[in-house]
Amino acid sequence: MKKIYYLSTCDTNKRILKELNLPKVFIKQDLKTNPVSEKELEELYQFSKSYEALINKRARLYNERNLKDKVTKEDDYKKLLLEHYTFLKRPVLINEQKIFIGNNKDVVAAAKQSLF
Repeated sequence: MKKIYYLSTCDTNKRILKELNLPKVFIKQDLKTNPVSEKELEELYQFSKSYEALINKRARLYNERNLKDKVTKEDDYKKLLLEHYTFLKRPVLINEQKIFIGNNKDVVAAAKQSLF
């Protein structure tokens, strides 16, 4: 599978997409117009082995709801990820059997390296 989940309205995601210069074979899914489905989330879980790893703990909604101490189970994280696109750490790139989650400089560098 070659796919990237991103947010088209996010400047950081736009910069990363430009930097990655993905081959045309990649499927690009804008989360704002096409949120992740339960089936897609299950696929992401198969790669990451953790819903928590997929959670954007810096999301405005996460902080507004003070979820830091309230959400501790994998099932809770799954529900949040299905509830609103903002809870998914972005971008998420899947290149064959590898997953790269988030916009950390090292993660982006590793994702870029996997493309070669």
